[in-house]
Amino acid sequence: MSRNGRKRPPRPRIEVRQANTSPEEAAAIAAAIEQFLRDTAPPPAAREEPLNPWLRTALFEGVGLAADAPSPWTA
Repeated sequence: MSRNGRKRPPRPRIEVRQANTSPEEAAAIAAAIEQFLRDTAPPPAAREEPLNPWLRTALFEGVGLAADAPSPWTA
């Protein structure tokens, strides 16, 4: 599955809105939330293996393309 190029979703902005917390407490809360986001993030997707040349040729022949034609799936 593609990841929409190299774009990633925007990082959430972490704010503590309660006025009676000290700056140190607010920083600790923000750091804990950021650590949680790092710890629970999905692992990076593995790079796909290059297509087997025999399979590529068979796929191209199956749709009527020359075996040495440029790939229609890439820009």
